[in-house]
Amino acid sequence: MDENRLKHSIAVARKMVEIAKSKKLSEEEIKDCFIIGYNHDVGYEFTKNGINHNIIGGEILKNNNFKYWREIYYHGEINIEYNSLYLDILNQADMQIDKYGNDVGYNKRLEDIKNRYGKDSDVYNKCCKIVDKIRR
Repeated sequence: MDENRLKHSIAVARKMVEIAKSKKLSEEEIKDCFIIGYNHDVGYEFTKNGINHNIIGGEILKNNNFKYWREIYYHGEINIEYNSLYLDILNQADMQIDKYGNDVGYNKRLEDIKNRYGKDSDVYNKCCKIVDKIRR
């Protein structure tokens, strides 16, 4: 992964910890959140354009018996049957951290995604729906 992706992943991990603490999760659950956030974009290492990085990363982690592979596999997706507290926290954190690892909040994050992928892109539209769900 490039340096910016690593910065993003570390910042998402730390944001997950912040959210987990606000939800009064146990120390073990907080540690799990950090590990999930840190690994959430591992699939980028094995794709040229980032498409399906979540699925690729989830499959790799599943094959390595990672307990929370589903959170990686399904992050950033909408209309899925799988749900977990950790997936919700991951999506909340990921949608607030920009590609450089800065905590920018939902609006600036969506603006950045729109600028990179286009306002009519599937990526941008999925992210908008995820943020709408989080805000409800």
